Amino acid sequence: MSQLILFNKPYGVICQFTANAGHKSLKDFISLSSVYPAGRLDADSEGLVLLTDDGKLQNRISSPEYKLPKTYWVQVEGIPGQVALKKLRQGVILKDFKTQPAQVCLMDEPEGLWPRTPSIRYRKNVPTSWIELKITEGKNRQVRRMTAAVFLPTLRLIRYAIGKYSLSGIAPGEWCLQNASL
Repeated sequence: MSQLILFNKPYGVICQFTANAGHKSLKDFISLSSVYPAGRLDADSEGLVLLTDDGKLQNRISSPEYKLPKTYWVQVEGIPGQVALKKLRQGVILKDFKTQPAQVCLMDEPEGLWPRTPSIRYRKNVPTSWIELKITEGKNRQVRRMTAAVFLPTLRLIRYAIGKYSLSGIAPGEWCLQNASL
């Protein structure tokens, strides 16, 4: 039976098992051997990382051909208007590609959200907002690049869900084992 681990990756942790440049790694949190991340989150992002010992399952989770939706909670600088939201929904032109259309909506700050260390920067005269963004791609720093393209810089980025798996009930730095089925 395949192992599937749901891990709530804290800010500043890298998605590999070997340490790099003073960052904590997955090894600091997960003691199981023979599991590997199915996709990555950069060190500046938080949230759900799936790990498995099954290469086929790893491919099914991370390969763009399966279009597994990824849900992000994004705190942005500014207040998104309908024009910005429409652009995200239609796909945003970035330097190297045009994104697939995203599902996006405004949301309240997630209930029970843990504090981030270090905390995000706040500016006295610039409001912040939260959006929920669902995409089926996952290119390098894509969500940050998408929000920047519509003039809403990302302040905090949390991947909440991948397909049917979510962070629900998993504290930062904690993980749980699930039945592996997509």
